[in-house]
Amino acid sequence: MIILYTFISEEKHQPLLDRYLNVFPDDTKRDILKYRRWQDAQLSLLGKVLLRYGLRTYYNIHDAETGILSNKKPYLKGNSLHFNISHSKDLVTCAIAEYPLGIDVEFNDPKVHYQDFTFQMTEGELLEIRGSEDKMKAFFTYWTRKEAVIKAHGAGMMLPLDSFEVINDECYIEDKKFFTKKIFIHEDYQGYMASSDQKIKSAVPFIKSFEKDDWI
Repeated sequence: MIILYTFISEEKHQPLLDRYLNVFPDDTKRDILKYRRWQDAQLSLLGKVLLRYGLRTYYNIHDAETGILSNKKPYLKGNSLHFNISHSKDLVTCAIAEYPLGIDVEFNDPKVHYQDFTFQMTEGELLEIRGSEDKMKAFFTYWTRKEAVIKAHGAGMMLPLDSFEVINDECYIEDKKFFTKKIFIHEDYQGYMASSDQKIKSAVPFIKSFEKDDWI
């Protein structure tokens, strides 16, 4: 398993567009360019660039084609590898593994108040957050962990956050068991990955920052 990450920058926005936009299909280019804010366009582009770089560099897979499942989850066509992309504020990440997974990163935004989200929590989660010394850190741990599970499950917004509870990095959704694992990428962000495959519990991902010298 590998996890690649990078941070967006207005300074490198046009060079990134010039370097990478034309390597992707026309529909992908249109999706990227439809964003009004450069931040959103660059996050979208870099997620795809990280996947491309990871597949080429670590798996020797060139010109991989992606598709969308009926549940809107992206996948690699004709390949047994799995991937998932997440971004928050200035950070974008891409995880690639030999089994289905979800990854989520969240910026520890000091302006967020956990009380505004209590309606999406179970009683156990709310008690855990309220009893924590650092309530905001506990909140973002709760949020990131559950988002990773939802992405691993593939249900997206159809699966309410309060419909399941993660205990000791495990949970059940519709009788299917999922496992979560904390990852560290940057001190200003929380990171979790999740999978229905128990291998993720012992996984030690190779985590690498994608820099300009890595551009391919």
